[in-house]
Amino acid sequence: MVLLRILQVVIVAWAVSEIVLGRVKRASRSGAEVRDRASLRVLWITIGVCVPAGLVFGIARVAPIGVSGQALLVIALVLLLAGLAIRWHAILKLGKFFTGDVAIHQEHRLVRTGLYRWVRHPSYVGLLLAFTGLGLSYVSWLSLVVVLVPVTLAVLYRIRVEEQALEEAFGEEYAEYRGTTKRLIPWVY
Repeated sequence: MVLLRILQVVIVAWAVSEIVLGRVKRASRSGAEVRDRASLRVLWITIGVCVPAGLVFGIARVAPIGVSGQALLVIALVLLLAGLAIRWHAILKLGKFFTGDVAIHQEHRLVRTGLYRWVRHPSYVGLLLAFTGLGLSYVSWLSLVVVLVPVTLAVLYRIRVEEQALEEAFGEEYAEYRGTTKRLIPWVY
């Protein structure tokens, strides 16, 4: 029961932090050129539909995951915390260049340190790990699929939009960076 409460507190804190981050770090507030192409809206709508749907399937115990509830909650919590740590490391490493919507600042430069040495989108790696943990916390295979597949597709759309904006802004420099790093999984993808 304690583990479940800890997981719930982490999930609520994560949700609140994402909402605050989205409100505070808007490109329109920083004078950056927005190139979002509605990708933020697509992501939020996807999350807003899939997370409650996953919760409903979890509560209904549809397609339960056949692992001990406590063991699964530990795995879910570890994935969630690891994902949030990766996401926040990436956001902090970007510093003033991070915005909730896809945007390029006038003084924007590519960041290639920290996790950005290995992958171009560590913030999204963290986000997907966190959503994997969230999906597992519902203790249902269907919940995991309903949460993770659409969110992953929305993130992949956002990555395409972001990479196009970065390529337009940085040209050959970004092409070279893209050639030396993977999108989400080091040495794989």
